[in-house]
Amino acid sequence: MTRTERLAPAASGRERAPATALGVRDRWLHGWQRLVAGLAAGVLLAGSMPPRSAWYLAPAGAALLTGALLGLRWRHRLVLGAVAGLGFFAPTLSWLTGFHPAGFAAVLVLEVALFAAAMLLVDPGRERWWTVPAALVALEAVRARFPFGGFPLPGLALGQLDGPFAAAAPLGGSLLVVGLTTGAGAAVTGLVVAHRRIRTLVLVAALAAVSAAGVALAQPSGGPAGQLLTAVAQGGGPRGIPAVEADEQEVTERLFDVSEDLPADLDLVLWPESSIGVTGPVAETREADRMAALARRTGATVVAGVTESGETSFRNAAVAWAPDGRLVDRYEKAHRVPFGEYIPARGLFEQLSNMTALVPRDAVPGRGPGLLETPAGPLGVVISYEVFFSDRARAAVRAGGQVLLVPTNAASYTTEEVPATEVAAARMRARELDRAVLQAAPTGYTAIVLPDGSIAEQGALGTPELLTATVPLRTGLTPYARTGDLPVLLTVTSALIAGLAFRLLHRRNRAAVA
Repeated sequence: MTRTERLAPAASGRERAPATALGVRDRWLHGWQRLVAGLAAGVLLAGSMPPRSAWYLAPAGAALLTGALLGLRWRHRLVLGAVAGLGFFAPTLSWLTGFHPAGFAAVLVLEVALFAAAMLLVDPGRERWWTVPAALVALEAVRARFPFGGFPLPGLALGQLDGPFAAAAPLGGSLLVVGLTTGAGAAVTGLVVAHRRIRTLVLVAALAAVSAAGVALAQPSGGPAGQLLTAVAQGGGPRGIPAVEADEQEVTERLFDVSEDLPADLDLVLWPESSIGVTGPVAETREADRMAALARRTGATVVAGVTESGETSFRNAAVAWAPDGRLVDRYEKAHRVPFGEYIPARGLFEQLSNMTALVPRDAVPGRGPGLLETPAGPLGVVISYEVFFSDRARAAVRAGGQVLLVPTNAASYTTEEVPATEVAAARMRARELDRAVLQAAPTGYTAIVLPDGSIAEQGALGTPELLTATVPLRTGLTPYARTGDLPVLLTVTSALIAGLAFRLLHRRNRAAVA
């Protein structure tokens, strides 16, 4: 056999293009086109995030990402995932640069790496487009738990509150919302590129029908248990001041000033996180006496965020005073903010960074579900950062919370990115759990959210606000409140395993034919 014969393609195979400079250049350009598509997909996903409300950009981003991933080997999927992750996380985490530029870089690298790793779960075959939304759901599930107990900012579901997919929240929580949102976009790409379009169309129609039926049947058990006339206070003041530099007494006085206008026929008054700063337990302080007087004057249960400082640590609590002025219950924040309320491996970081100057003492972690037993009823509580974690809100509701309180403090941030994201998280918890959510922040955003996720009242940033509304008390549990993320995680795991099995079977069949 001559050299020419040895290089000739087999008769049964597709004729190969010669490896000329032009052919190499064409493949190089095609690779760059995919990278650009991956970057654009990440930017589209970022464009759907709060404070924007362009929910439709997320399905478009998922469709573009799916098309870019099809046919790629694992190394190329890893690179493409990193590019898409950069397009998503660089703009949505940019607020971190105001705190610690090196910290922003570290978080960005970690989040981009997680996004890239998730793309390794994707099956590049045209018929298995559904592994893309499954991988994105897996990514969100990991980010809600890793590192340091999770860092779910931003969350893909939080851009969907004004879109149709949020209707699935009572059934499967934010992970199901992510699955349906990205699945819709991936399905469009699947229909366009699939060889067997009829089979793909049947699969898409079946998934849509099952999802619609599940959403329609996702009704909470139980029913209304009355209503509360509530007031939520925001003292206002300057923004962009780190917590260690804030004047605690000024914050307290602004809130008392705003509360002078409270009517005398309220059921519940909510003040923000860190409304009151004291040394040692709050019970015997002058501030506690003033809060008791406020409760007696309004005839309401008053809940305020209290910071109790010690020599080497502090406690972040929500404390409730009854209408007669008695201190009746308290909840201490269980899910602390890493590098915000405590420093993991503090001894190591004290040698590597000046970040510890922003967090001179660690918060003492609380225990148990966030529940306050009060004359206004059992009140669920998630303090600030905890609103981003559905397990904390679920624990409060399953313990008996008939309304959900979110005392928070976003005064350290100069932009509206984080305050708007917190409101979105409060709205998502409301939809997941069928509970009204009251969120109070010293400088905003303060908001009253109804059980359907709609906003009844919302204040501005930096201004004094006093929001009032009548909200329902609820006792029933949604399917998601009962089951949590487990059904969605099992479904996603099964989908990814099925994708892997199809891939292995396809390889074996090709080997048998060869």
